[in-house]
Amino acid sequence: MKGIVIAGVHSGCGKTTITLGLMAALRRRGLNVAPFKVGPDFIDPGHHTAITGVQSRNLDGWMLPRECSLDIFQRNAASADIAVVEGVMGLFDGYDGKTEAGSTAQMAKWLGLPVLLVVDARSMARSAAAVVQGFENFDPDLQFAGVLFNKVGSPTHLRYLEEALEGKVAMPCLGGIIRNEQVSIPSRHLGLVTSEDHGLGSDIQNALVDLVENNLNLDELLASLPEIAVDPPPPLQAEAPKVRIAAARDQAFCFYYSENLELLESCGAEIVEFSPLKDAGLPKDVDGLYLGGGYPELHAEALSKNTALKDEIFQACQEGMPIYGECGGFMVLCKTLEDLEGREHAMIGCFDLTCRMSSRLRALGYREITLNQKTVLGEAGLCARGHEFHYSQLDEHGRMSVYDAVDRSGGARSVDGFQVNRCLGSYLHLHFMSQPQAPQAFVQACMDYQKERKNR
Repeated sequence: MKGIVIAGVHSGCGKTTITLGLMAALRRRGLNVAPFKVGPDFIDPGHHTAITGVQSRNLDGWMLPRECSLDIFQRNAASADIAVVEGVMGLFDGYDGKTEAGSTAQMAKWLGLPVLLVVDARSMARSAAAVVQGFENFDPDLQFAGVLFNKVGSPTHLRYLEEALEGKVAMPCLGGIIRNEQVSIPSRHLGLVTSEDHGLGSDIQNALVDLVENNLNLDELLASLPEIAVDPPPPLQAEAPKVRIAAARDQAFCFYYSENLELLESCGAEIVEFSPLKDAGLPKDVDGLYLGGGYPELHAEALSKNTALKDEIFQACQEGMPIYGECGGFMVLCKTLEDLEGREHAMIGCFDLTCRMSSRLRALGYREITLNQKTVLGEAGLCARGHEFHYSQLDEHGRMSVYDAVDRSGGARSVDGFQVNRCLGSYLHLHFMSQPQAPQAFVQACMDYQKERKNR
């Protein structure tokens, strides 16, 4: 198997479009592609999955220990012809300015994969050589497959860039993509529009393939990639299902780390997907509920009008059903969701809180939480890691949080975890591989609830 990491000089250099184009081009050539994303993002992996037909996985140097990221990579790349890993931010950007921790460069070295460096060449000619030279020499332990210039002005501009590199860098120039504003994916407040809301149809995929095939020397790139040995760990041993957990999945709820659901399954859960936008009730005979993140604010009116489902979830909360909501899922568990126009939409009401959308970012970053009391995810003292990214805020406060939180530097952060009965909600997206006891505890809570129902 071969593999490549796509990394940029800086965030916003166009590496996502190039990554998607490369994945589509490789698929057109008949190769099985294993897609991955460095960092906590949910949106880019959704597009990877749509392009390749294979579930994209997050690899993260802070949320997860090194061995967990390697485990995810090995397990999911074993049957592929090539692994394509999209980086995060700039190549060397991580948690601070002192170390490589959390960076794409660190992950590339962990995986033993070379890097295709994407350089935004707007307003640069000979200076581009200095940029590439600096990146090439910054870390001698990092391997480079080559450099690809993006947003090139013309064939003449590309020739200047190629001339500038001659004799200055060791990595080859594998091409240059001429500026093409027609090949793009729209964005909104959390990043690119999700694959659920903006599917990459055949016309867009063909345009992405053409963009790569016509501007990147793909044959040279593939020929230069070394074969890597993949030694996959044993598959997760799933117990026979003991409980049924309903997981919300539609345009409003589409942010899940796949490993979270798989770990729940390995602990004895059957995951049953449903749509809060379309379904009038929960699936039958479920013992727990998982409401992942997404964009409920864009569908607030439809969610508010689904009173039958809201009432059923509220009643389930009152009866003690284990419910876990994170970020968007937490927002709909609140009493009210106010959109940017100031319109209030009645939500489920498990938490007596009002969630108000804001036009500016309210929180962004890695968090580690410690439970200060027993919850559906475990006993007091249990620690887990995750990521927080939202534009909304809570109006009413005052309830005691069941989370004590710090950021990646160890500084205290206000990240509330709210619990009513067995219903737990927070803005934080937790990665269960950072704490495998959490899915075990949730399944056990579902089993306890199942017994209580049978004894009524």
